[in-house]
Amino acid sequence: MGTTTNHHFIERMHWDEVARRVSDGALAILPIGSAAKQHGFHLPLNTDRIQAEWLAGKVAEPIDALVWPTLNYGYYPAFIDYAGSCSLSIATFEALVREIAGQILDGGCRKLLVLNTGISSLAPVDRALARLPFGRVRHLWIHEGPRYPRMARQLAEQGHGSHADELETSLMLAIAPHLVDMTRAEASSGLAREIPGALAAPDPNSPNFSRSGTYGDPTRATSAKGEALLAAMLDDLHEQAAAFAMEDVSAPRMAGILSVMG
Repeated sequence: MGTTTNHHFIERMHWDEVARRVSDGALAILPIGSAAKQHGFHLPLNTDRIQAEWLAGKVAEPIDALVWPTLNYGYYPAFIDYAGSCSLSIATFEALVREIAGQILDGGCRKLLVLNTGISSLAPVDRALARLPFGRVRHLWIHEGPRYPRMARQLAEQGHGSHADELETSLMLAIAPHLVDMTRAEASSGLAREIPGALAAPDPNSPNFSRSGTYGDPTRATSAKGEALLAAMLDDLHEQAAAFAMEDVSAPRMAGILSVMG
């Protein structure tokens, strides 16, 4: 799929242009996607960041939102056995999300969408955003919504998976095929069932051993699957973003006040 235009990304803009857009009522998007998380032998460590920024640009277009620089470190403890992978503590990550999101809102943006590509980062982000002004921030998980899960179930051939697997590799084949080395894709065939806990690189006797770091079967990935998955994902994200943009920030709180007064 083609790349998005750059005029939504504030890191490529001058501050006074950002100020004008904020004054005109532009929504903000904060992408969250690691740039230091292993994704097998076939995908780069910045896979999550690539996806987060690509999707943020697409979500920004129809609502003319401003995209803040990606938060590219987070809470990803399942991958720290693999070289280059980093994970913050939950407390540090929550504080980071809360402070950055809070400053975006304090800077004048009327609403903020936090677009999250992670799984282990979902609960910490929810807790961080719960402490921000009611109705002005929304947490978007890229795999959430009615269309994407349905499409994933239709297309998946692998028996299990959730990381650098058939689905994620297909997404990357559609977004950035030049960064995918399918000759090095390796399935985690030793994992017969899902077992909680971190993936293990050095210990072949671990129930979560994965030599490459994948969880699933990326060898079954195709760009055609990625295109279909992205279309479904974007439909879900566009729908959620448009609905949030149209919401009256004061409406839920005022309804609660009126119910108490009544």
